[in-house]
Amino acid sequence: MTEISAERIRAHVRFLASDLLEGRGVGARGGELATEYIATQLALSGAKPAGDNGTYFQNFTLIGADPQPESALTATTQAGQTIRFRWLDDFVGVTLQQKPDAAFDAEAVFVGHGITAPEYEWDDYAGVDVKGKVAVLFTNEPPSDDPKFFGGKALTYYGRWTYKYENATRHGAVAAIIIHTTPTASYGWDVVRSSWGREDQQVKLAPGEAALAFAGWVTEQQGDKIAASIGKTAAELLRMADTRGFKAIPLPLRFRGRLPAKIREIHTRNVAAKIDGSDPRLSGEAVIFSAHWDHLGIGAPVNGDSIYNGAADNATGCAMLLELARAWAMLPQKPRRSALFLAVSAEEAGLRGSQYYAEHPVIPAGKTMADINFDMFMPFGRASDVVVNGAERTTLYPIVEEAARRFDLRIAPDPRPSAGTYYRSDHFSLAHAGIPSFSIEGGEDLLGKPPGTGHKLFADFNENHYHQPSDEYHEDWDFSGMEQFARFGFLIGVNAANAPKLATWRAGDEFLPARIASGVH
Repeated sequence: MTEISAERIRAHVRFLASDLLEGRGVGARGGELATEYIATQLALSGAKPAGDNGTYFQNFTLIGADPQPESALTATTQAGQTIRFRWLDDFVGVTLQQKPDAAFDAEAVFVGHGITAPEYEWDDYAGVDVKGKVAVLFTNEPPSDDPKFFGGKALTYYGRWTYKYENATRHGAVAAIIIHTTPTASYGWDVVRSSWGREDQQVKLAPGEAALAFAGWVTEQQGDKIAASIGKTAAELLRMADTRGFKAIPLPLRFRGRLPAKIREIHTRNVAAKIDGSDPRLSGEAVIFSAHWDHLGIGAPVNGDSIYNGAADNATGCAMLLELARAWAMLPQKPRRSALFLAVSAEEAGLRGSQYYAEHPVIPAGKTMADINFDMFMPFGRASDVVVNGAERTTLYPIVEEAARRFDLRIAPDPRPSAGTYYRSDHFSLAHAGIPSFSIEGGEDLLGKPPGTGHKLFADFNENHYHQPSDEYHEDWDFSGMEQFARFGFLIGVNAANAPKLATWRAGDEFLPARIASGVH
């Protein structure tokens, strides 16, 4: 464990975040270079290939839909007045129909948060037919302090934008438009613009599978114009959506959209390597360490810079993954179970790489102890606290608590529960398959610095650098915290790999049925 080095982590980040890799775009040259580098480093560590046909790569194909600048969206009132939305400034989005000439012309319905949750007696689509219509809605979910009602302050999957589009599709909508607000999304319009104004990587549709002609966002200012059609503001619509008993409201608007897109097949890959366990009976089981290698590639210039390097997000997690593999391979006595080191693709497109792995696992879900994920670490130095959101939902938690005691770390609650971070990183795909999974996140109580410093530094990063070209490597970065949390994760992994039986989810957890279905009871 003590072999894990801040300076080696620095060296990996410096390369993976360099301009030479052009933002590690999926299906682009920079992404290919990144995966070759990660595979080479895993090979040098002594980890064996665990991908297709004896290679380090797990190959799969996505469909790229690149929205074009001539994308057009308008809304016409019953009085004949037209609201025009400007591409990037007022709206962004993409067709999910995977064709180059998607279009729609339809009436609209405001469906609140767009949630159908019978266990909470909540259905925003009750009593309304949106088949062939445009669903207008907010992301996030009804506010709550009750853990038994939409998870209390912690966002559930019902609050994620991915769910909104999925549920609108299930109800037959032709398009779904989210009215953006910074509080409901947990990030500003600049993040939406940079993430949605570019190629979207999608799982290939099955023949005849339904899909939205448009999955998009509009600014809050444009949301005010939509709301004005029924004499409201966007803020008033949100308050209505937050209220129990909300009923969907037909809007006196007709939306028209034309969504030209460049469509292509994208061949991409996860990187997978394995170090065998020492117990002949248990070596077929494994602990997974994961991180996503992709970022946003080359995009719209900001202050003359068009390379979205993704230094913190997520060259850091990949660098820590490589150090974990190197240290694990150096253990003179390997743990009883095997370790799988997994660098996944297309996280930024909606966890596509980890989703593919979960559907095509190297180690079956029923033989996987846990997934410990590393995503976006800040170069702020060592901390006295750590966030392991979701670990407490598993029977692995005593091992996590012991590791925290060994490192003199306080386990802190999720500092941004309303952001729904548990459902925004790759561990979610594996949890969905039943595998006990969580991410390790750096704390905010920084050693040797005034209270609140970590929170202020992260808030600045989130506001000014997240998903921007300015997420770049700097020589003055402090990697000691990444060393600290990589060692912490390593200890959890070793103890999990040596545990007497496989971990599972605690009683009543949403992922427990999938764990039982995988054969773990």
